[in-house]
Amino acid sequence: MGFDNDPLSIFDTQIRFIQKSGVVTAMVGILIALPRTQLYERLKKEQRLLKETSGNNTDFSTNFIPRMDYDLLMSGYKKVLGTLYSPKHYYARVRTFLREYIPPQKKLFHFRCNYIAAFIRSVIVLGIIGKERFQYWRLLLWTMFTRPRLFPQAVTLSIYGFHFRKVFEKRLG
Repeated sequence: MGFDNDPLSIFDTQIRFIQKSGVVTAMVGILIALPRTQLYERLKKEQRLLKETSGNNTDFSTNFIPRMDYDLLMSGYKKVLGTLYSPKHYYARVRTFLREYIPPQKKLFHFRCNYIAAFIRSVIVLGIIGKERFQYWRLLLWTMFTRPRLFPQAVTLSIYGFHFRKVFEKRLG
């Protein structure tokens, strides 16, 4: 987000598209101008560059003056991430993904101690303590009854969602 032609509706448009398509690990970022690119050179000519960049487009900043109001851009970006990684929206995307996903035919899942330990931790952290416990159990039960072969993926994606939420919350300070 942050292109010159982005309308104010870009935030809701992004949310709708990602939710509808079932993209589980949506990597949404703010546009930055990298050196030696056409964008960088154009913004330099327009005297809109602010600073050099680390290349991190997820740190709630940009290195140029956007056409959209900066505060509006940042608050919209936070809204998108907050919505996408809220338990309600995240678990809905996982379910959309698992409904459509066709796993490899011959790959067998081997239970290992570390998988069992991760599952048990997910039950405790996500299924008992976590604010997402309703969505977590709903997803696992749905998977067990409709796509049991994908149960390991459901658990794994639940853990990923928890991680993404924590990263987002940490970035907000």
